[in-house]
Amino acid sequence: MSNFTSPYNVIAKPTGAICNLDCEYCYYLEKEDLYPGTKSFKMSEEVLDSYVRQYIYSQPADTAEVNFVWQGGEPTLMGLGFFRKAFALQQKYARPGMNIVNSFQTNGTRLNDDWAEFFREHDVLVGISIDGPEDMHDYFRPDKKGEGSFRQVMEGLEFLKKHNVRFNTLTCVQSDNSSYPVKIYRFLKDIGSTHLQFIPIVEPMPDGSVSYRTVHPQKYGAFLNGVFNEWLRQGDVGRIFVQDFDVALNLVFGNPSPICIHAETCGHALAIEHNGDLFSCDHFVFPEYKLGNIMDQRMKEMHESERQEKFGMDKRDRLPQFCRECEFLSICNGGCPKDRFIETPDGEPGLNYLCQGYKKFYAHTVPVFKKMARCIEMGRPASDYKMIKGS
Repeated sequence: MSNFTSPYNVIAKPTGAICNLDCEYCYYLEKEDLYPGTKSFKMSEEVLDSYVRQYIYSQPADTAEVNFVWQGGEPTLMGLGFFRKAFALQQKYARPGMNIVNSFQTNGTRLNDDWAEFFREHDVLVGISIDGPEDMHDYFRPDKKGEGSFRQVMEGLEFLKKHNVRFNTLTCVQSDNSSYPVKIYRFLKDIGSTHLQFIPIVEPMPDGSVSYRTVHPQKYGAFLNGVFNEWLRQGDVGRIFVQDFDVALNLVFGNPSPICIHAETCGHALAIEHNGDLFSCDHFVFPEYKLGNIMDQRMKEMHESERQEKFGMDKRDRLPQFCRECEFLSICNGGCPKDRFIETPDGEPGLNYLCQGYKKFYAHTVPVFKKMARCIEMGRPASDYKMIKGS
C-alpha cells in the first residue's frame, strides 16, 4: 500500500454541469455530455448520504476539520432543501470535536434573502464569480438568452452583504479583461471583496492553438504584476488578500502551497459528480480519470489507490528539464498539469502554457515577498517590508 494516506478534499458537483448561465469559457458545461440520456442531474439523497458519510469517515483519525466545497454547474439549482439535508448529515456523521466547514461557489444570480440567511446561519463562505465591471463581466458571461448577467450578480451580492455573509470573489482573467488589472482590482475592492482569486482562462484547441478567449501568458503575468503594484501602492498588505500573493509568500517562506496549483504534487483534491462518480480532479473529469462510483466502491480506497497516487506524483515526476532548472521551480512547481501542453525551447513536451507569465510575475514580486517573509520572521507584519534593505 502506498503512503498516499492523508487528509483530502472533494469538490462536489451536485447539479453536475447544469447551470443557468452560458459562460463561453466554462470548462464544465461540456461535462453534461458524459451522461447522455440523463434526465435529472440532481444528486439523490442516497448519493448525498453516502458522500457525506464516506468523506467524513475516510479522513485520517486525527483530522480536526473537514471542508465541504459545493460547486457546479450552479449549485443553487439544487434548492435550499438539499443543503439543509446535507448540513444535517454532516452533523450526524461528524466525529466528536470535529469541525465541519462549508464553502459555496456560485454565479450569484439566484441568491435571495433565504439563501443569504441560510449561509449566515451556517457561516458558509460564499465565492462569487465576477469578472470585473459590467462591460468586462458580460463579455463572456451571458445567461441562456445571451444577455449579460452582471446586474443579477450584483443583486445577489447585495443579499450577502445585507445578511453579513462572508464572501470572496473569483475573477477569470481572459483575453478581454487582462489589460485592466488596476481597474478590476479597484472594482473588486469597491464592491467589498477582501479576498480575491484570479483564475487564468486557458483553452487548448485540437490543432495545438488556443481559443480567442485564452489569456496570453505575458498578459497574464502583466495583469498579476499590475494588481500587485496597486496592492502595494494602496497600502493593502494585510487588508486585502490575493490568493496568488498568499501562495507565493507561503512558498517563499518555506511553507507548503495552500493550493494544489503550485504544490509539488497533487491528487488530494478530487471531484464528485451528481451520480457519485469520483474523478481525480475537477479539471480532469474525463472517462480516463474516473476512479469509480461511491455507491460501488469506498471513497477512501479510491483516493488511496495507486492510480490516484500516480496522478498526483506525475505533477512532479513529469516536469521537463527546463522547469527543473528554473530559478522559480520551488515557487511555481510547474503550475497545473491541465495547462502543460506546450514544448520547452529545446522541444521537450510538458511545459506550462503560462510559463512566461509566471516568470514575469515571480521576477517582479519575489524580491518583495522575500522582504515580507523576513519581516514575519522578525515578528513584524508583512506590511513593514520597506524596512528591509537590499534586494
